[in-house]
Amino acid sequence: MSKVKIDLKKIKTYPVSSRQSKVRIADFAKPVKPVGGFGGFINGLPDILAGKDLKELVSLIVKAKKSGKPVVWMFGAHVIKCGLNPLIIQLMERGYINAIALNGAGVIHDFEIAYAGKTSEDVAANIQDGSFGMAAETGRIVNQTVSEGNRQGLGIGESMGKMIAGKTCRYHKQSILAQAYKNDIPVTVHVAIGTDIIYQHPYCDGAAWGEASYRDFLKFAGVIAGINRGGVVLNFGSAVILPEVFLKAVTIDRNLGYRLDDFTTANFDMVYQYRPRANIVQRPVGKKGRGYNFIGQHEIMIPLLAQTLLSR
Repeated sequence: MSKVKIDLKKIKTYPVSSRQSKVRIADFAKPVKPVGGFGGFINGLPDILAGKDLKELVSLIVKAKKSGKPVVWMFGAHVIKCGLNPLIIQLMERGYINAIALNGAGVIHDFEIAYAGKTSEDVAANIQDGSFGMAAETGRIVNQTVSEGNRQGLGIGESMGKMIAGKTCRYHKQSILAQAYKNDIPVTVHVAIGTDIIYQHPYCDGAAWGEASYRDFLKFAGVIAGINRGGVVLNFGSAVILPEVFLKAVTIDRNLGYRLDDFTTANFDMVYQYRPRANIVQRPVGKKGRGYNFIGQHEIMIPLLAQTLLSR
């Protein structure tokens, strides 16, 4: 039986600027310019299956916005790596997103976009020599920010948004975290210790990550407590963590006496998966709620949804 003791102080890192990255700001989606007559395209979709569902969902999001009910977006890092930050920021600024929940990887990729203008390394190549995830600035700055924020009683999302919005990052205007912070939109981050590259670095304080993420979980549960009678919760591409977090938040709120029986959920993903369908679309909504499931590439479906909403 191995008794090797891991010492992260001996980890070898490199500057993130020197790393080959697969995603760059130059390749990002462009902010949507509302297209006259685009509403006619959506209205022309058949009132059958996903066509009918998309029209219903768009109407429910617009209704939530008008009535001041939360529209919550939950998504994994793949959405950021698809270059969709500009559209998500635009929807935040137009009032179509009132809260965001991310997994741990979402923070990393959003930070690298803000700091270096690029993200997403070649995992298959870098895992061979142990350099995968060893970008020095990512490991140092993200860990130090979360630790310091936790000492101030902040969650991960607010800590990172505040730091990036301070304009220490060259591309802060492309950061979901920073722009959400500036627009007073809560971002909560829900981590699983060991799943992300920041845990590989000597600056990592596991206790700080756990406490700050738990603080975000309670904040998220507070947001979900307000979705009754018209709120909308959307999940994009998170297969396990965020569907589970949402289910537990719903349980806490109902246990505490908050009424949650008339809201809308939707899951957007590239394939059918059990947990999002069960924990987003089916289990939480009850008899009065509505749940929808859409299959398609994020880099197509989110621009389609954004154009539809902004052209209304």
